[in-house]
Amino acid sequence: MRMFDDLFDAEIHDHAEPLRQSPYWNADIAPVPRAKRTWGTRDMAVLWIGMSACVPTYMLASGLVAEGMNWWQAVLTIFLGNCIVLVPMVLNAHAGTKYGIPFPVYCRASFGLRGANVPALLRALVACGWFGIQTWIGGAAIYKLAAIYLPGITLAPALLGGLNLAQWACFLSFWSVNMFVIHKGVESIRLLLNIKAPLLVALGLALLAWAVTQAGGFGPMLAAPSAFAAGQPQEGRFWAFFFPALTAMIGFWATLSLNIPDFSRYAHTQKAQVLGQALGLPTTMGLFSFIGVAVTSATVVIYGKSIWDPVELLGSFHNPLVLAVAMIGLCVATLATNIAANVVGPANDFSHLWPEKIDFRMGGYITGVVGILIQPWKLIADPSGYIFKWLVAYSSLLGSIGGILICDYFILRRCRLHVRELYEKFGEYWYRDGVNTRALVALVFGILPVLPGFLGTVGLAEVSARWITLYHYAWFISFGVSFAVYLGLMRMGED
Repeated sequence: MRMFDDLFDAEIHDHAEPLRQSPYWNADIAPVPRAKRTWGTRDMAVLWIGMSACVPTYMLASGLVAEGMNWWQAVLTIFLGNCIVLVPMVLNAHAGTKYGIPFPVYCRASFGLRGANVPALLRALVACGWFGIQTWIGGAAIYKLAAIYLPGITLAPALLGGLNLAQWACFLSFWSVNMFVIHKGVESIRLLLNIKAPLLVALGLALLAWAVTQAGGFGPMLAAPSAFAAGQPQEGRFWAFFFPALTAMIGFWATLSLNIPDFSRYAHTQKAQVLGQALGLPTTMGLFSFIGVAVTSATVVIYGKSIWDPVELLGSFHNPLVLAVAMIGLCVATLATNIAANVVGPANDFSHLWPEKIDFRMGGYITGVVGILIQPWKLIADPSGYIFKWLVAYSSLLGSIGGILICDYFILRRCRLHVRELYEKFGEYWYRDGVNTRALVALVFGILPVLPGFLGTVGLAEVSARWITLYHYAWFISFGVSFAVYLGLMRMGED
C-alpha cells in the first residue's frame, strides 16, 4: 500500500508542471498529496456530527409527526433513510480517499472532462438552496435576539420578498459572516466543526432537559398514536406515506453522498472514512431528530401549541441572557454546518466550470449570491412543501448521478483511475469533445420516469395517480435506472 502511495505522489509530482498549464487544473481541484491526508476516524465522525446537528435535522421529525406519524415512526424513518444513504456515501468517498480528488474531478471519469460540469452544476445549485436555508436560519436567530432588546423592529413594514428591513439586515449580516469564512479559506472549516459539534449537541440536550422539566414529562406528542393506526384519521395509509418520507430522508443528504470526496480526500485510510461516517451520520441524525420531536411535543403542554421551529421556540424565552447564549450558539452551529455542507461542494463545482478563472473563494461567493436569489424563507415556510416538494424533487435527480458514478467506478473500472488523465485534454477521459454522451443519456433516462410525478406534485401538470406513486420512490428508481442504462451503454463499446 505504501509503495502505491509513493508511486501515486511521484506520478502527480512528475506531471504537475505540464498539468498546471491545462485549462482543467487549478490548485483547489488538484489531488491532495498523501502527506496532507491527515483526517482519521475521529475527524470524519466530527465532520458528520457537526453537519448533522443542525436546525433542519431538528425540524425533520417534527414535520413527519405533523403529517401523521408518531414519534418513533418519524425517528426510525430518519434513521433508516440515513443508513441507506450511508451506502452511496461510503462508496463515493472511496475515490476521494484513494486518489485525493474532489467530486467534480471524480465525475470526469464517467462524464468526461467537460461533461462533468453537468453533475457538478446539478449538485451545486441544490447546495445553493441549502446554503440559503441555513443562512436564513442563522439570520432569523439574530432577528429573534434583536427583537428582545428592540421590539419595535418587528413592526417595520414588509419590503422586498415579504421581509422587513430588520429581517433583511439580520439575514445579510449572517450572510456576510459566511462570506468572511469563505474568504479565510477551507482550513477554517475544520476548526469550526470541532467547536460546533459539541456545542450544538450540548445546546440540543439542554433544550430537551428544559422542555421535559417545564412540561412535567415529554408531552402528549410522544404519547399520541399514529394518525395511520386503526381508528385514526389516516387509517391504513401508513405505507403510502412512509416511502415518500423515506425518499425525502435520503434526499436530505443526497448532495453530500455525491460530493463526499471533497472531504474524504483528506482521510488517510479507507477505514477512517468508512468507520467515521458510520459512527457520525445515522446516530447524530437519529438523536437530534428525537430531540426535535420530543421538545416539540413538550411545547404543546407549555404553550398550548406545537412549535417545531427551534428559532421561534428560543424566541419565546424571557430571560435575555439565556436567549442570547442560545441564539449565539445556534448561529455558530449554523455557520459551521453551512460552510462545511453547503459551500465546500459548490465552491469546487463552480471552480470546475472555469478552473483558470474561478478558484475556491470565487466559487464560494457565487454560492452565496445564488443562495439569496433562491429566496430560502419560502422553502421552509411549510413543512409539507419543504420535505416532499424540495427534498424529494432534487433527490430524484441526484439518485441518477449516484447510480452512474458508482457503476463506473466500482463495476466498470474496479476502483482504478489514472489521475493524470483526469486533468489532461484528449486523455483517457476525454471521450468525444470532452463529453461522455452515454453518461448524459443514462442521466436523462433515470430522471424521466419520475418527472411526470414531480410535475404533478408541485402543481405544474395534471397527471394520473400512478405517476405520483412512482415519484414517491424517486431516488431509488432514478439510481437504479441510470445505473443499468449506463452499464449497458458502456459495455456496448466505445464512442
